[in-house]
Amino acid sequence: MSRKATITQKDIVNAAFKITKKEGFEQITSRKLAATAGCSTQPIFRIYENMDALKKDVYDKAAEYYADYYRDFNKCHELPFVDLGLAYIGFAQKYPHLFRLLFFSQVGAGEKSMYDLVNGEGENVVKEINRAVADGATNAQQLFMNMWVFIHGAGCMAATGDFDLDEEASIAMLESAYKAFRN
Repeated sequence: MSRKATITQKDIVNAAFKITKKEGFEQITSRKLAATAGCSTQPIFRIYENMDALKKDVYDKAAEYYADYYRDFNKCHELPFVDLGLAYIGFAQKYPHLFRLLFFSQVGAGEKSMYDLVNGEGENVVKEINRAVADGATNAQQLFMNMWVFIHGAGCMAATGDFDLDEEASIAMLESAYKAFRN
């Protein structure tokens, strides 16, 4: 009778996610992954043919993590796109390796676009565009595109450590950009 597998695919994904969150996916080796999962390398190779399949599963877990982060983010600003921007920048600052996996890599490009990730199941972007329309924006779609370029740029700077504004300064910057792009 064969032994029952005690290390599951979920265990391996969780271990890979932990490494990715702390060091980045590119730092994963089979030995490091096995040590983090508390197993030998054999279960990893039994479950995953290659690192691309594992990376896809870690990407999906990171996408869920971002969705949960945004859902739980305190949204309290009147102007549209400010909370969306603060959450995005905050995620990049707090989890730069996950941000890179989600928004710098091509891992999920075939399934989820950057817009899909940010819009999420809660239609976060759609809600912000509707708020902009209610605020009197005549071309809310274009306003979103302008804000998105601005927000994504700030997020990329945050992920690389080049964005050092505190929350108050970030709010002022996002509000100023919204007002400038709205006109």
